Amino acid sequence: MAKAHQSISMFRTYIDAEAYARVKTVLNSGFLSEGNLVKEFENKLSDYLGLINPVAVNSGTSALHLALVLAGIKPGDEVICPAQTFVATASVIVQEKAIPVFADIQYETGNIDPHSLEENITSKTKAIIVVHWGGYPCDMEQIYRIAKKYNIPVIEDAAHALGATYKNRPIGSLSDFTCFSFQAIKHVTTGDGGALCVKDPRLAKMAFVRRWFGIDRGKSTPSILGERKYDITKVGYKYHLNDYSAALGLANIKNFKKRLQNRRAIARCYRQAFKKVPGITLFKEDANRESAYWLFAFHVEKREKFIQKMRQAGISTSVVHLGIDHNSLFGGKRKNLIQQRRFDKTQIHIPIHDGLSEKDVDHIINIIQKGW
Repeated sequence: MAKAHQSISMFRTYIDAEAYARVKTVLNSGFLSEGNLVKEFENKLSDYLGLINPVAVNSGTSALHLALVLAGIKPGDEVICPAQTFVATASVIVQEKAIPVFADIQYETGNIDPHSLEENITSKTKAIIVVHWGGYPCDMEQIYRIAKKYNIPVIEDAAHALGATYKNRPIGSLSDFTCFSFQAIKHVTTGDGGALCVKDPRLAKMAFVRRWFGIDRGKSTPSILGERKYDITKVGYKYHLNDYSAALGLANIKNFKKRLQNRRAIARCYRQAFKKVPGITLFKEDANRESAYWLFAFHVEKREKFIQKMRQAGISTSVVHLGIDHNSLFGGKRKNLIQQRRFDKTQIHIPIHDGLSEKDVDHIINIIQKGW
């Protein structure tokens, strides 16, 4: 009797072997909060990955919220974003008592449709959030043209897109604000964490101040009494990253580029293997951009049968997220998101992560090629 294939998870947390020693050193030092390792991690993001003015924070959600604050979003303002995302993207808009306005997406990518984006702009629109779904960059040239026309800042939700490029430039070096996530199952994890890249150096300096209660650490030297001297002028937050998280991140980012190339190799195998499989429609990919492949997605017919077939073969699958506009917090399901509703009905994701062996990839391909 043939031995059953070991189950293949949808995600896998990558922890480098060096992480244990790095984190242990921090724990033994007794200094666990924001210190030199946070700055070292920020420098690594900049020097190694080409990110502009990265400000390390305690989550991708904090990065998104801080971006909205720095963009000057006020109660009653409208912020356009796609519904094909995690709830954090729109939750931070509501947190500022602003209004999330959902634009439709491109069925063939899952990314925001620039035409729908422009159709939703009003005099109240004060920011645009775009989401690089699964790690594949949006149509940034068209988005920038629209943003410039209406003088609206662009915020990139790049939680999936660390290492992605648009026209040979890294995501994180293009827009007014770019937000990354280092949550447990992302490409590089700090346990939980994120980074906000701010193109304007003046606003970047403000981000560093406002991520820690609005106190400028560089200027708030301790007095003889042991208390820092400072004067807070704007609301700040407890969003800073800490050193033991940064230690974990520094270990995990070490061979990130090699691991990213492995993901891209797996994606090429998938795309080649599935391009003629009946019932599968692969997502569109343009030559002027490189995906970070946090997810590998396609559209599938008879989705529940497909999921059941994969489950029987020990392979996890997921839609990851359906359109978030169904939530009452955001006003309920929108009728005008035609492509989003199509996307909700047919999208599916299969495993693509550091824990996949060649045998796993072959198994996934063989099962799908047999049909469902």
